[in-house]
Amino acid sequence: ACIFVPFSRCLLSCELQDAVEEVLPALREQGISVYILTDHVTTEGLESLTDKIAQAADEPIPADLRANSTLSSPAVYIYTSGTTGLPKAAVIAQLRLWAMANFPSICGVTSDDVVYVCLPLYHSAGFAIGFGGAIERGATVVVKSKFSSSQFWDDCRKYNVTVIQYIGETMRYLCNTPKRVSDQVHNVRMAIGNGIRPEVWRTFIRRFGNVDIKEFYGATEGTLGFLNYAGKIGAVGRVNYFHKKIYPYALVKFDQEQEEPVRNADGFCIEVAQGETGLLVSKITQKARFAGYARDPKQTEKKKLYNVFEKGDVYFNSGDLFRTDHENFIYFQDRVGDTFRWKGENVSTNEVSDILTMAASIEEANVYGVTVQGYEGRTGMATITLKKDHQFEPDAIFNHMTTYLPSYARPRFIRIQDCLAVTCTFKQLKGKLVEEGFNPAVITDPLFVLDETVKSYSPLTRDAYQSILDGHFRL
Repeated sequence: ACIFVPFSRCLLSCELQDAVEEVLPALREQGISVYILTDHVTTEGLESLTDKIAQAADEPIPADLRANSTLSSPAVYIYTSGTTGLPKAAVIAQLRLWAMANFPSICGVTSDDVVYVCLPLYHSAGFAIGFGGAIERGATVVVKSKFSSSQFWDDCRKYNVTVIQYIGETMRYLCNTPKRVSDQVHNVRMAIGNGIRPEVWRTFIRRFGNVDIKEFYGATEGTLGFLNYAGKIGAVGRVNYFHKKIYPYALVKFDQEQEEPVRNADGFCIEVAQGETGLLVSKITQKARFAGYARDPKQTEKKKLYNVFEKGDVYFNSGDLFRTDHENFIYFQDRVGDTFRWKGENVSTNEVSDILTMAASIEEANVYGVTVQGYEGRTGMATITLKKDHQFEPDAIFNHMTTYLPSYARPRFIRIQDCLAVTCTFKQLKGKLVEEGFNPAVITDPLFVLDETVKSYSPLTRDAYQSILDGHFRL
């Protein structure tokens, strides 16, 4: 057995090596070799992978070395991004890895393309779809050590890039860079990724030209994926009869407070109506296998739902909420645990975040629910960053919120930071923000509270905080 450790941009190389060295004696006792993707290693027990690649023979690998390998054999462990807890090692089988590498060809990537990969190679998007997809198609691949919004388009021009990848907030970062006369001087024809917000999608096309955006949905360990092949802004795909027949799935009613699917009198799940938000569940079958998480049967079992529509069936719980429109396009709404209930209504953090970033002064927004003494459910709170040379305008933001959001969805608390915490794949982190809540004795960042009496957002002082807890200040 071996462990392959690519240095990441999220951890300094010395930090990553220190982490490996801590467990190195135990690994060596188990006969596990550790290879690091670098030219030179001085620590005993660690080996350089780069020189091994250089020494590799040109002849094909002997067939007997893979004689016991099948399509269902584990190919690689890929860690989940950790947005909803600690990262888990998802077991990716040979067939699944091959399917991921073939995804770019479904999008229309050819051997004539130059693919720009600036996402971490320890994540499924950068490694399997970007890097692996380029190899599968015979395309040229440009690997960047880390994403840089300021160097992105210069790299694309320098290397004649035709296909780019994105994930999470990277497209927003590109749109937030200062405008340049060369914005549309490039050969990029396609962008493959997931997580682009509708308003960012529109801004990106207006500014950088008619790039064909291939927005898709698919969890690393999931059994189902969608591709927006029609280019419908905001959608991740479209309900297709044949797709659904081969890979059965459904959107089912979900209880936000209990955080579990709603079941009828017979104990089965209930499909939502068109336009209604529901939990995506996909049937686990021979074609759609769920390999689970390495050495973690408890977490593996937590992702399974039993007796969903009939006795004995087993479905994969995606943990994601979707809705479909009248044209059968399917839209990602939120992660389970991110959506919250306030005053008897469900609040979508993505929707509120989209509205916030429409304001002239707000660059980014991370929306979440916090508990407040004396209130049921969770109260909306937003941590934001401001655009360069802009200040927080309490009256303007209040008017913006009341114009575009119903009363229950308006963030009661706003926190201002210089930058938002994100995962290595640019997904916003909410856990620590939720834990810190809205207590000005704990938080040093500027805090504001929605104040209906003055039709504005007022500074959240310690006195105002205590007044909220005492029930004198009504939210």
